Amino acid sequence: MITRRVKDLLKAKKKEVFTIEQDAAVNDALKLMAEKEIGALMVVDKKGEVVGIISERDYVRKIVALNKPAGKMKVKDVMTPADKMYRVSPDTSVEECMILMTGKHIRHLPVYEGGKYVGLISIGDAVKSVISEQELLIEQLSNYIAGRV
Repeated sequence: MITRRVKDLLKAKKKEVFTIEQDAAVNDALKLMAEKEIGALMVVDKKGEVVGIISERDYVRKIVALNKPAGKMKVKDVMTPADKMYRVSPDTSVEECMILMTGKHIRHLPVYEGGKYVGLISIGDAVKSVISEQELLIEQLSNYIAGRV
């Protein structure tokens, strides 16, 4: 069986990476996520350096905890800072990612190579990969059983 890696998932994804500045309004981040049909954005500073990640879950969980009007909150108020983000490398296996995501109850993993941000994968990306791998294995086994090898 082939072990898929994060780099394989990144190749299959669109190359667009969506970010938002840490001083942007939370409502702008939510609008961008809704418009792009994504669940998270990488948060950058004015220099374009990644300083964190904001997800729909971050918003929901922190808006209640902070008890502040959402319209007045900044992305930096609800994001997960970079030093608290779980991250993976392009060589991490999809299985390892799924274990991390389910164990830590997170849906998005930033991908870093040599200390530099190179992409973002979601639990959906990982699940699609596993399903694809299982379909291939089933096809191979069916061919073997039918003598079509």
